[in-house]
Amino acid sequence: MPKQIALPLSASSDSPPRIVVGEANAAAIDALTDPGRWPFHTAILYGPPRSGKSLLGNWFADGGGGVVIDNAETVDEDVLFHAWNRAQETGQALLLITNRKRAPQKKGKAKAAAKPKAPARSRAKKNDGLWHVGLPDLASRLGAALQLEIEEPDDEMLAELIDVHAQMRHLVLDPSASAYLVPRAVRSHLGAERLVAAIDRLSLERKQPPTLAIWREALAEFGKSAQT
Repeated sequence: MPKQIALPLSASSDSPPRIVVGEANAAAIDALTDPGRWPFHTAILYGPPRSGKSLLGNWFADGGGGVVIDNAETVDEDVLFHAWNRAQETGQALLLITNRKRAPQKKGKAKAAAKPKAPARSRAKKNDGLWHVGLPDLASRLGAALQLEIEEPDDEMLAELIDVHAQMRHLVLDPSASAYLVPRAVRSHLGAERLVAAIDRLSLERKQPPTLAIWREALAEFGKSAQT
């Protein structure tokens, strides 16, 4: 059964963010609790949108786990290279969080004739959705780091995500909500968040409690049927 990790209360909210721990992220969280076992003191965490990557990074950093660089695929590669070197020199763990999977490293190809190089940051962005590392030395080092990935939620975790998002909005859902919503919801972290937000909005607009009719309308916007 999924469990939750409570994070420190922020100054702007009376509902602290929580991380739902389930099959999709348990392995990554286990690795974050033991950075001393990371190869080269470095790990790369990838996950789909709204899957809690940044929350896990904050939890890791607040617990003294090490240095965290979020949205690493947008950071200048020279900065990442220096961060890697510092991790080797100091032994302090380095966690890179990325919204893109790393592109496979090319091997065994002869170097082409020298061409003007684009800035390191722009070389990391291409239309295939992958993180292309332009600096060969950095690419090889990141390839040796621990690769962590958050998957999309299973039914049990999706039900818990819906419940957590509702609680954070102070939205009271009937106990039967999960059984109805989960089979019809988009199986993603972002999908769960959007669905609950739609239920909350519709309930407020109609000045009604979130009943079955409102669930159906929210699913029409953000459920599986809305994607077909």
